[in-house]
Amino acid sequence: MISSFPKLINATFVTLKLLSASLLIGIFLGLFFAILRINKNVFVNKFAYGYSYIFRGTPLLVQIFIIYFGLGNIEWLRTTFLWSILKEPYWCAIIAFALNTGAYTSEILRSAFQTIKPGVIEAGKSLGISNSKIFYKIQIPIAIRQSLPAYGNEIILMLKGTSLASTVTLMDITGVAQKIISTTFRPLEVFIIAGSIYLFMTFLIHNLIKYLEKKYSFQQ
Repeated sequence: MISSFPKLINATFVTLKLLSASLLIGIFLGLFFAILRINKNVFVNKFAYGYSYIFRGTPLLVQIFIIYFGLGNIEWLRTTFLWSILKEPYWCAIIAFALNTGAYTSEILRSAFQTIKPGVIEAGKSLGISNSKIFYKIQIPIAIRQSLPAYGNEIILMLKGTSLASTVTLMDITGVAQKIISTTFRPLEVFIIAGSIYLFMTFLIHNLIKYLEKKYSFQQ
Protein backbone atom coordinates (compact mmCIF):
# COMPACT_ATOMS: atom_id res chain seq x y z
CA MET A 1 0.00 0.00 0.00
CA ILE A 2 2.85 2.38 0.84
CA SER A 3 4.75 1.67 -2.38
CA SER A 4 1.58 2.04 -4.50
CA PHE A 5 0.57 5.39 -3.05
CA PRO A 6 3.10 7.66 -4.91
CA LYS A 7 2.30 6.03 -8.25
CA LEU A 8 -1.44 6.47 -7.73
CA ILE A 9 -0.96 10.09 -6.64
CA ASN A 10 0.91 10.79 -9.90
CA ALA A 11 -1.94 9.16 -11.82
CA THR A 12 -4.37 11.50 -10.03
CA PHE A 13 -3.15 14.37 -12.21
CA VAL A 14 -4.22 12.46 -15.33
CA THR A 15 -7.65 11.89 -13.78
CA LEU A 16 -7.97 15.58 -12.88
CA LYS A 17 -6.96 16.63 -16.41
CA LEU A 18 -9.61 14.35 -17.90
CA LEU A 19 -12.22 15.61 -15.44
CA SER A 20 -11.51 19.34 -15.84
CA ALA A 21 -11.32 19.22 -19.66
CA SER A 22 -14.53 17.18 -19.89
CA LEU A 23 -16.44 19.45 -17.50
CA LEU A 24 -15.23 22.61 -19.25
CA ILE A 25 -16.42 21.41 -22.65
CA GLY A 26 -19.50 19.79 -21.12
CA ILE A 27 -20.74 22.97 -19.41
CA PHE A 28 -20.73 24.85 -22.72
CA LEU A 29 -22.45 21.95 -24.49
CA GLY A 30 -24.94 21.70 -21.65
CA LEU A 31 -25.78 25.40 -21.72
CA PHE A 32 -26.10 25.38 -25.51
CA PHE A 33 -28.46 22.39 -25.58
CA ALA A 34 -30.39 23.64 -22.53
CA ILE A 35 -31.14 26.84 -24.48
CA LEU A 36 -32.27 24.72 -27.44
CA ARG A 37 -34.45 22.62 -25.12
CA ILE A 38 -36.41 25.65 -23.93
CA ASN A 39 -36.75 26.95 -27.49
CA LYS A 40 -40.33 26.97 -28.74
CA ASN A 41 -39.32 25.68 -32.17
CA VAL A 42 -40.36 22.00 -32.25
CA PHE A 43 -37.51 20.82 -34.49
CA VAL A 44 -34.85 22.62 -32.46
CA ASN A 45 -36.35 21.27 -29.24
CA LYS A 46 -36.53 17.70 -30.54
CA PHE A 47 -32.94 17.85 -31.82
CA ALA A 48 -31.67 18.89 -28.39
CA TYR A 49 -33.85 16.27 -26.73
CA GLY A 50 -32.49 13.59 -29.07
CA TYR A 51 -28.91 14.42 -28.10
CA SER A 52 -29.78 14.29 -24.41
CA TYR A 53 -31.77 11.07 -24.76
CA ILE A 54 -29.02 9.20 -26.64
CA PHE A 55 -26.15 10.11 -24.32
CA ARG A 56 -28.16 9.68 -21.12
CA GLY A 57 -29.73 6.47 -22.34
CA THR A 58 -26.58 4.56 -23.27
CA PRO A 59 -23.69 3.46 -21.02
CA LEU A 60 -20.65 5.72 -20.90
CA LEU A 61 -18.41 2.72 -21.56
CA VAL A 62 -20.23 2.00 -24.82
CA GLN A 63 -19.83 5.63 -25.86
CA ILE A 64 -16.08 5.49 -25.22
CA PHE A 65 -15.75 2.28 -27.26
CA ILE A 66 -17.75 3.69 -30.17
CA ILE A 67 -15.63 6.84 -30.32
CA TYR A 68 -12.25 5.13 -29.76
CA PHE A 69 -12.71 1.81 -31.57
CA GLY A 70 -15.70 2.45 -33.82
CA LEU A 71 -14.82 5.76 -35.47
CA GLY A 72 -11.32 4.49 -36.23
CA ASN A 73 -12.84 1.88 -38.56
CA ILE A 74 -14.39 4.53 -40.81
CA GLU A 75 -11.94 4.81 -43.70
CA TRP A 76 -12.67 8.37 -44.82
CA LEU A 77 -12.14 9.68 -41.28
CA ARG A 78 -8.53 8.52 -41.45
CA THR A 79 -7.93 10.88 -44.36
CA THR A 80 -9.26 13.95 -42.56
CA PHE A 81 -7.81 16.22 -39.89
CA LEU A 82 -10.11 14.52 -37.37
CA TRP A 83 -7.91 11.44 -37.39
CA SER A 84 -5.12 13.34 -35.63
CA ILE A 85 -7.57 13.70 -32.72
CA LEU A 86 -9.42 10.39 -32.89
CA LYS A 87 -6.27 8.27 -32.98
CA GLU A 88 -5.32 9.53 -29.52
CA PRO A 89 -7.01 7.72 -26.60
CA TYR A 90 -6.70 10.83 -24.43
CA TRP A 91 -8.82 12.96 -26.76
CA CYS A 92 -11.29 10.15 -27.46
CA ALA A 93 -11.89 9.81 -23.72
CA ILE A 94 -12.39 13.57 -23.32
CA ILE A 95 -14.83 13.68 -26.26
CA ALA A 96 -16.86 10.81 -24.79
CA PHE A 97 -16.85 12.28 -21.27
CA ALA A 98 -17.71 15.79 -22.52
CA LEU A 99 -20.62 14.59 -24.67
CA ASN A 100 -21.94 12.50 -21.80
CA THR A 101 -21.71 15.16 -19.11
CA GLY A 102 -23.01 17.75 -21.59
CA ALA A 103 -26.21 15.75 -21.99
CA TYR A 104 -26.79 15.53 -18.24
CA THR A 105 -25.84 19.17 -17.74
CA SER A 106 -28.32 20.28 -20.39
CA GLU A 107 -31.15 18.61 -18.49
CA ILE A 108 -29.97 20.07 -15.19
CA LEU A 109 -29.86 23.60 -16.63
CA ARG A 110 -33.14 23.15 -18.50
CA SER A 111 -34.88 22.25 -15.24
CA ALA A 112 -33.21 25.23 -13.55
CA PHE A 113 -34.42 27.62 -16.26
CA GLN A 114 -37.97 26.33 -15.87
CA THR A 115 -37.95 26.97 -12.11
CA ILE A 116 -37.32 30.69 -12.59
CA LYS A 117 -40.44 32.55 -11.58
CA PRO A 118 -42.10 34.55 -14.39
CA GLY A 119 -42.24 37.58 -12.10
CA VAL A 120 -38.45 37.87 -12.18
CA ILE A 121 -38.47 38.14 -15.98
CA GLU A 122 -41.44 40.52 -15.96
CA ALA A 123 -39.63 42.75 -13.46
CA GLY A 124 -36.69 42.98 -15.86
CA LYS A 125 -38.97 43.87 -18.78
CA SER A 126 -40.72 46.54 -16.72
CA LEU A 127 -37.34 48.22 -16.21
CA GLY A 128 -36.82 48.37 -19.97
CA ILE A 129 -34.14 45.68 -20.07
CA SER A 130 -33.90 43.86 -23.41
CA ASN A 131 -34.78 40.18 -23.64
CA SER A 132 -31.18 39.22 -24.45
CA LYS A 133 -29.85 41.04 -21.39
CA ILE A 134 -32.56 39.51 -19.20
CA PHE A 135 -31.47 36.09 -20.39
CA TYR A 136 -27.72 36.56 -19.99
CA LYS A 137 -27.74 38.85 -16.92
CA ILE A 138 -30.69 37.42 -14.98
CA GLN A 139 -31.85 34.00 -16.16
CA ILE A 140 -28.46 32.34 -16.65
CA PRO A 141 -27.04 33.43 -13.24
CA ILE A 142 -30.22 32.28 -11.48
CA ALA A 143 -30.23 28.97 -13.39
CA ILE A 144 -26.60 28.32 -12.48
CA ARG A 145 -27.35 28.99 -8.81
CA GLN A 146 -30.43 26.76 -8.89
CA SER A 147 -28.53 23.93 -10.57
CA LEU A 148 -25.54 23.87 -8.19
CA PRO A 149 -26.72 20.92 -6.02
CA ALA A 150 -27.58 18.74 -9.03
CA TYR A 151 -24.48 19.81 -10.94
CA GLY A 152 -22.33 18.98 -7.93
CA ASN A 153 -23.65 15.42 -8.13
CA GLU A 154 -22.87 15.36 -11.86
CA ILE A 155 -19.25 16.42 -11.20
CA ILE A 156 -18.88 13.57 -8.69
CA LEU A 157 -20.42 11.08 -11.12
CA MET A 158 -18.10 12.33 -13.85
CA LEU A 159 -15.11 11.95 -11.54
CA LYS A 160 -16.00 8.31 -10.98
CA GLY A 161 -16.76 7.92 -14.69
CA THR A 162 -13.19 8.88 -15.59
CA SER A 163 -12.12 5.49 -14.25
CA LEU A 164 -13.38 4.07 -17.56
CA ALA A 165 -10.52 5.86 -19.34
CA SER A 166 -8.35 2.92 -18.35
CA THR A 167 -10.28 0.78 -20.87
CA VAL A 168 -8.65 2.74 -23.71
CA THR A 169 -5.12 2.39 -22.28
CA LEU A 170 -4.99 5.68 -20.36
CA MET A 171 -2.99 5.57 -17.14
CA ASP A 172 -5.39 7.33 -14.80
CA ILE A 173 -5.85 6.19 -11.20
CA THR A 174 -7.70 3.02 -12.17
CA GLY A 175 -5.33 2.27 -15.04
CA VAL A 176 -2.25 2.56 -12.84
CA ALA A 177 -3.96 0.51 -10.11
CA GLN A 178 -4.62 -2.30 -12.58
CA LYS A 179 -1.00 -2.16 -13.78
CA ILE A 180 0.30 -2.42 -10.20
CA ILE A 181 -2.05 -5.32 -9.50
CA SER A 182 -0.81 -7.18 -12.60
CA THR A 183 2.68 -7.30 -11.07
CA THR A 184 1.93 -7.51 -7.33
CA PHE A 185 -1.26 -9.62 -7.35
CA ARG A 186 -2.53 -7.57 -4.41
CA PRO A 187 -5.87 -6.13 -5.64
CA LEU A 188 -7.37 -5.43 -2.21
CA GLU A 189 -4.56 -3.21 -0.95
CA VAL A 190 -4.12 -1.32 -4.23
CA PHE A 191 -7.82 -0.68 -4.75
CA ILE A 192 -8.20 0.49 -1.14
CA ILE A 193 -5.63 3.23 -1.88
CA ALA A 194 -7.21 4.05 -5.26
CA GLY A 195 -10.69 4.19 -3.72
CA SER A 196 -9.43 6.42 -0.92
CA ILE A 197 -8.03 8.91 -3.43
CA TYR A 198 -11.37 9.01 -5.27
CA LEU A 199 -13.17 9.41 -1.95
CA PHE A 200 -10.93 12.30 -0.92
CA MET A 201 -11.53 14.12 -4.22
CA THR A 202 -15.28 13.54 -3.82
CA PHE A 203 -15.06 15.04 -0.33
CA LEU A 204 -13.36 18.17 -1.72
CA ILE A 205 -15.90 18.58 -4.54
CA HIS A 206 -18.83 18.05 -2.16
CA ASN A 207 -17.62 20.71 0.23
CA LEU A 208 -16.77 23.15 -2.57
CA ILE A 209 -20.33 22.88 -3.93
CA LYS A 210 -21.75 23.35 -0.40
CA TYR A 211 -19.60 26.47 -0.01
CA LEU A 212 -20.77 27.89 -3.35
CA GLU A 213 -24.40 27.12 -2.50
CA LYS A 214 -24.07 29.01 0.78
CA LYS A 215 -22.18 31.90 -0.78
CA TYR A 216 -24.60 32.48 -3.62
CA SER A 217 -27.78 31.60 -1.73
CA PHE A 218 -30.61 34.04 -2.31
CA GLN A 219 -34.36 34.16 -2.62
CA GLN A 220 -35.97 34.84 -5.99
